[in-house]
Parts: sequence; structure tokens; C-alpha cells
Amino acid sequence: MHSKSSTFRTHRAVTTLAALLAGALALSACSGSDNDKKGNGDRSSGATGSTVTLPKLNGARLEVAAVWTGGEQANFKKVLAEFEKRTGAHVTFVPAQDPIINFLGSKIAGGQPPDVALLPQPGAIKQAVEKGWAKPLGPEARKELAENYAQGWQDIGKVGGKPYGVYYKAANKSLIWYNAKVFENAGAQEPKTWQNLLTASRAVYDSGVTPFSVAGADGWPLTDWFENVYLSQAGPEKYDQLAQHKIKWTDPSVKQALTTLAQIWGKKDYLAGGQTGALQTEFPQSVTQTFTGGDQPKSAMVYEGDFVQVNIGETKAKVGTDAKVFPFPAVGSSAPVVSGGDAAVILKDSKAAQALVTFLASPDAATIQAKLGGYLSPNKNVPISAYPNAVQQKIAKALIASGDDFRFDMSDQAPQAFGGTPGKGEWKDLQDFLKNPTDVAGAQAKLEKDAAAAYGNGG
Repeated sequence: MHSKSSTFRTHRAVTTLAALLAGALALSACSGSDNDKKGNGDRSSGATGSTVTLPKLNGARLEVAAVWTGGEQANFKKVLAEFEKRTGAHVTFVPAQDPIINFLGSKIAGGQPPDVALLPQPGAIKQAVEKGWAKPLGPEARKELAENYAQGWQDIGKVGGKPYGVYYKAANKSLIWYNAKVFENAGAQEPKTWQNLLTASRAVYDSGVTPFSVAGADGWPLTDWFENVYLSQAGPEKYDQLAQHKIKWTDPSVKQALTTLAQIWGKKDYLAGGQTGALQTEFPQSVTQTFTGGDQPKSAMVYEGDFVQVNIGETKAKVGTDAKVFPFPAVGSSAPVVSGGDAAVILKDSKAAQALVTFLASPDAATIQAKLGGYLSPNKNVPISAYPNAVQQKIAKALIASGDDFRFDMSDQAPQAFGGTPGKGEWKDLQDFLKNPTDVAGAQAKLEKDAAAAYGNGG
């Protein structure tokens, strides 16, 4: 299955948002200019105003499935509670497992599909449409999309030109978070280039702290590492070609990116627990161990998106002072900007399901979760002031300002079998590479074999 090609992405994706972020993230814990009271074209009279009309649904029962856990799930349930309050419907959150498309398949086979599912990959949306599971968005949801979303975010939720997905949640996946005290003690500076990053890592190591936490037990953060290096080094055109398997994973550009990654992954002393420890470290732990232990944590830096803040919140560290962030450094001529997201898709077409997705497409729903932290919306009418700290406000501003200029997560564009399945495909192949970063050619051969199988030899 080929992933959907998005024609709206241009070379400006790499330069425009990267430049915004580079300036935006050079900030202190608070900034007087951050308290914008409205987003672009906010239709409400303020952050708490209602902008969307919902039907009365007394007695209606809905199930919503997503893979979200912990604080992310708890915060989303508060959004669902507001929908219940406004409509009289009863909504049950159904915890799903990765890959969600397989989870949904078993539910559908058993005759019990959820009404709405949050799908984290455009490839999964296409698969759900091709299987006849997904239902098109109704006129109310389409109206909210048109009023609240840049065309690029609308397009990535379409299949065959028809809208099926509402991107309720977005992610900026080109960020590296660091323990401010460790950097201060080491005399390390926020890096702007890959070489600067290696220099900062050396300074941190020499100060007695391991530079990086890598969440190797979860394959998806490894794909994100690769995508940032590859986008910056090989450029957006090659990125799109590899995302669609129009070039092979044995291409020299992939060799270059893996060789670059090995400059960090290949240094045992640069990874908390070494390669073996990294492969046993799950994503939440990779974050929390960077921000616990004062100025002697298990690691100084952790790479991942803006959603890291949810996990930082589980420690005593404060975002903007103890926990700071810088854009993923430029490996090539420009710093990379990779976005991800989760789209609400209707599986059981009903008045209630359409109303819920319409609500999720409105600024009302996203504003509730924005205030709770650890969340980013591509909805341009969410007030910037809804985000709870200066770091999050700057990231949100940069995302909205980018408009249509972004590259979507490559593995999320791939068929699920290659880019979205634990223990298989790209996730497993990069885990194997993390285990043995000297075997670049072997990693490329495995990646190409698995990609060819998943895409139907569509290279």
C-alpha cells in the first residue's frame, strides 16, 4: 500500500518553521509577549467562549478508541466530559494497543467497533478507508475543518480527495530537551548544528553526566531520530521519495544518515545504560530519568516532541527553568522540522459520532486540552494564551505560523506493517541498528527488505 502523497509540502517546510523555532525557543521561563489572548481569527469572545453548536444527544452512547495512556488519556477524558455536558451523550474511552489498525480490526471482526478512533498515521487512515471501516466527515465537521485548519492539515486527513480525518492533536517532533543544571555545570551551549551537538555532548560527558537517554525499547522514537537526521541531511525531496518508497533504503543517502546517527548511538558512554540499557528504556522513563536526580541525572538530554512535557510533569522539574529545549540541530544546510499527529476518524456513522468529531475539530475542544499541558493543536483558532507555559506557547505559535509548510512523520506515512508495528519493520530494524551501530549496510538491507514487502515492492 502506498502512502498518500501530499503535494502541499515544499522546501520552505525546512527553512520557515525551523527559523521560527530557532528564535522562538531561545526564551526564558516567562515572556511578557506570550500572553496573546486570541489565536488567528478566533471566533469566540475569549478562551472560554463556545464557538461550535452541538445537537442534544440525551441517552446516546459513544465509544472512542485511542492508544493514549497516563496524563494524555486523563486530559482527553476531560475534553470528552465537556462534550457529555453540552450534549447529554455518554462517552466511554476505550484504551487501544499499537498498532491501532490491528486492534480495530479485531473489534470490527467481533461486531463491536468503537464509534470514533484516533489514528496516529495517515497510512492508517487510508487503510481504514480501503477496508470500508472509515466514514466520511459530515458537513458540520467539514465546516469546522475549513474554518480552523490550514489546508495542509485538512489534506493530510483526506483519502481520494474526500475528508475522513480531523487532526485533533499535533506534534513538533524536532526538539531536544535538556537538564539546564547539567548544561550549566558543563559549560555546554544550546547547539545549532550537529557538530555543535557532538561538542555539547562531549562537554556534558566530561562533566560526569551521560549525554543522552534513548528510548530504544519503543521503536517509534528511533524512527523519529532517523527522520530528523535524514530530512536535514538529504533534503525534503529525498525525504518525500523515501517516504513513498520511490527510492530504496539501500540508497547512499540512507547510509549517510545511519552513519551520522552512529556518531551518538555508537558511543556506549553517551547513552544511559549503553546500547543494552537504551534498548530496555521505554519512552516515559527516557524522559523522567533526564529530569530526576538534581544535577546528577542518568542523562542530560532526551530527544522527542513537545509532548515530552507530560512526562516532565511527573518529575519535580519545571519546564522553562529546570527543563529547557532547543530545535533539533541542522545536520545539513537547514534544521529539520518533522510533524506528527492523531486524527479522529468515524467508524460508526451516526448523529452522535459526527457531533463528537465536529466538537474535536472546534477550538472549544482543543482549548480545554491545551490548558492542561503536554498537548499541541494544529487548530489555528485555539488561543495561544491557552497553553500553560512560555515554551509551549512558542511551539504552538511556530506551528500555526508554519501554515502548510511542514513534513509529516515519515514512518507514519508508511504502511502500518513497516512504519507502525512494534517488533516489526522499521521499528525493529532500527532497534537492531541501535544494538549494533557499526552494521550500516546490514541495517539498510533489512530496512529495504521490510519496506519492499510492506509497500508491495513499490520502490
